Amino acid sequence: MAEQFDVAIIGSGPGGYVSAIRGAQMGLKVALIEKEKTERLGGTCGLRGCIPTKALLNAAHLYQKAGHFEDFGLMVKELSYDWEKVQNYKSGIVNKNAAGVSYLMKKNKVQVFNGFGKILKPGKVEITTNDDKKQTIEAKNIIIATGSVVRPIPGFETDGKQVVNSDHILELEKVPKSMVVIGSGAVGVEFASVYARFGCETTVVELLDRIVPIEDADVSKQLERSFKKQGINIMTGVKLDTMKKSKNSVKVSGKDAKGKDVQLEAEMILVAIGRMPYLENLGLENTKVVVNPRGTIKVNDSFETDEPGIYAIGDVIDTAWLAHLASKEGINVVEKIAGKKVEPIKANLVPNCTYCDPEVASVGLTEAKAKEAGYDVKVGKFPFSASGKARILGETDGFIKIVAEKKYDEVLGVHIIGPHATELLAEACVAMALETTADELGRTIHAHPTVSESMMEAAEGVHDLTIHL
Repeated sequence: MAEQFDVAIIGSGPGGYVSAIRGAQMGLKVALIEKEKTERLGGTCGLRGCIPTKALLNAAHLYQKAGHFEDFGLMVKELSYDWEKVQNYKSGIVNKNAAGVSYLMKKNKVQVFNGFGKILKPGKVEITTNDDKKQTIEAKNIIIATGSVVRPIPGFETDGKQVVNSDHILELEKVPKSMVVIGSGAVGVEFASVYARFGCETTVVELLDRIVPIEDADVSKQLERSFKKQGINIMTGVKLDTMKKSKNSVKVSGKDAKGKDVQLEAEMILVAIGRMPYLENLGLENTKVVVNPRGTIKVNDSFETDEPGIYAIGDVIDTAWLAHLASKEGINVVEKIAGKKVEPIKANLVPNCTYCDPEVASVGLTEAKAKEAGYDVKVGKFPFSASGKARILGETDGFIKIVAEKKYDEVLGVHIIGPHATELLAEACVAMALETTADELGRTIHAHPTVSESMMEAAEGVHDLTIHL
């Protein structure tokens, strides 16, 4: 007889493993199924995404800072780097995190199955282990948390050597001399930020008219200025349509927004556009689960599919593809299964973070989106160039921008580019969750000297009361 569970979760990324822990905390019997051949847990984020990328970004940041130590009265002779050791540093962090997730599964008595999970029918999952053995488990509820994979782009097929994707570029044996990055979303600008600081001549190409296009327009402009100052080439409004490889380089060509020909050549091309939900061979055809035209799973507000008892979270559905959001979606699902009352997730309070240098972080509406929504908008903005702590750090590029509405003074959005932006954003998330006004945020005492004071100053700026500007 097949072993029975209250919940079977397919995928051990931040959506899956967090769901498993919370389910166990709720007293549910939980199975977690992971297809990773190395039997490590953590999914794309932990093994090939968020964590390893941020490790490389940190190494690049420290290397760049060391190159400017003379600005702080410190002397460094013959500054260099050992790329193999940089990669070992990154891999060590990945392995420790994966081991940590495995420990948490044991601590919470979550049963882990290493193998590929396929839904045979509602309530029944077949697991094919890495040595091709099969076993079947039964579950009252199934959560699909299989995440996403790189989407192939016709004409720009990757080979892992000259033309790489976000998986390949984490494992490079050396830093290329030159690189063209196609796409300026988080993946594109983060890797551009890594390799440019290690000496790679880097060009970022974006189809739209500005980089990091989901962010506030002022943030996009500032990041482009900062990147250019660092020697990163930026080309926007360019559509690349052909690629040709030779022995030592790759050529790409297309047209800009004015119809002029564009030709670029580099040692390596990074294709940093396009991911797709991973639903292959999951057995959805054996259920009533509906897949939308764009390849995502249709769910209701409780993340339940058209098949009762089968849920989907994270990159396989139409919400923002962010690790922290997948975790919260999973928590909501298992708490609902456990009979708890759950509050719906507010999409406008989901934070976005990009870990390039300078960092970019935001929550809520951009100025343009707020105006489109019909709000009478008032904006406060404070540059880090006016922050004493930012000057101490030697990181003065960027600003905090607060978008509020005039009638009730409610903060609608916060947009940050600059030092520790991804950490500073937490204050904005809490403040907006509590429906703060710009006046309340500006009157809240912030410690001095800190970069977080800039949040207070930006809030005061909504009412033209900024002190240090």
